[in-house]
Amino acid sequence: MDTHSPSSSPDHHDDAPVVSLLHKLLADAVALGASDVHIEPFEHFCRVRLRIDGVLHETAPPPVSLKAKLAARIKILARLDIAERRVPQDGKMRLTLGQGRVVDLRVSTLPTQFGEKVVLRVLDGAPASLAIGQLGYEPAQQQALLQAIGKPHGLVLMTGPTGSGKTVSLYACLQLLNRPGVNIATAEDPVEINLAGINQVSINERTGLDFAVALRAFLRQDPDILMVGEIRDLTTADIAVKASQTGHLVLSTLHTNDAPATLTRLLNMGVPAFDIASSVTLIVAQRLVRKLCDCRQPWQLSPEVLRRAGFDDADLAAGPTLFKPRGCDQCHRSGYRGRTGLYQVMPISTGIGGLILAHASARDLARQARSEGIIDLRRAGLQKVLQGQTSLREVLACT
Repeated sequence: MDTHSPSSSPDHHDDAPVVSLLHKLLADAVALGASDVHIEPFEHFCRVRLRIDGVLHETAPPPVSLKAKLAARIKILARLDIAERRVPQDGKMRLTLGQGRVVDLRVSTLPTQFGEKVVLRVLDGAPASLAIGQLGYEPAQQQALLQAIGKPHGLVLMTGPTGSGKTVSLYACLQLLNRPGVNIATAEDPVEINLAGINQVSINERTGLDFAVALRAFLRQDPDILMVGEIRDLTTADIAVKASQTGHLVLSTLHTNDAPATLTRLLNMGVPAFDIASSVTLIVAQRLVRKLCDCRQPWQLSPEVLRRAGFDDADLAAGPTLFKPRGCDQCHRSGYRGRTGLYQVMPISTGIGGLILAHASARDLARQARSEGIIDLRRAGLQKVLQGQTSLREVLACT
């Protein structure tokens, strides 16, 4: 394991069992495509779980006698204070695998009743290098997104809960926009994937470097495109809006359930309605669902069940073939391999802009969006079901 950390203290020797155990655990997690590794100490055992395709799976537990040494080893590699066990800590470490592959991991520790829980986020750059066409957008949605980020100014927002793929969507847009003649700056908390040619700033609120401070600094450095990791408060929102109105393309994220709710969230933050209507050009709400493995099998459901799920008469008239997971060695018996996105892509039209100025509710905004042919997340999921990409149960659970 390759790190740039100091050597172990006398109280926490890098003994071989812990070193080999940790390396094998992390190498196996990366090989299985895990996004997170949870190491959880309890009184009489230590549990390890891997998040694969959004779902936590238990794996072989380490000996309970090694739980403290395992946490200490990780803290040393992540340059954390191994003597401090009373407060949460955050850091970063690097894992070197075979054939020269290097994987960065973000480390978070949390004091619990029986020791420190450690969560490692695998910062694999492969998903971030995906083209927009590989993320699961429908053709019309992709075209709307490309038109929005192709404009010289405006505010494009990605919304959804934590782990819904917002950052990957933003990175895909930035990769497309990253050209020698364009000055791009990002403020992220933290910077997860290094993007060559883009000026990335990692937020550090302990030193006073928050999103608003970074955004103000960016505007003094002749930017063309700005990416703000998240709009959390009125100050950041106001600067992002003003930047988008003065010749800059601004990309950012917000935590809301769907695209129409994003507009009411900005209003509730205190952003004036005329600023929202004149600056926001497009909102993308998204979720991630697991994709069915090739071992999938047909699934017959009654028309009544399908109608309750949201399928319409046109869907049923086509005699759709739905699929459900089966399980094989390739998918580790789960029936699913990989994930794809569900998207609600809502350009801010004249009609929606008028409703924003009238302080309309999220329900009224959603009704207007539907009248303009914008599909919601449930409908986007049902289309993936009809295409055989995922199961109806997966879509219902996520939407």
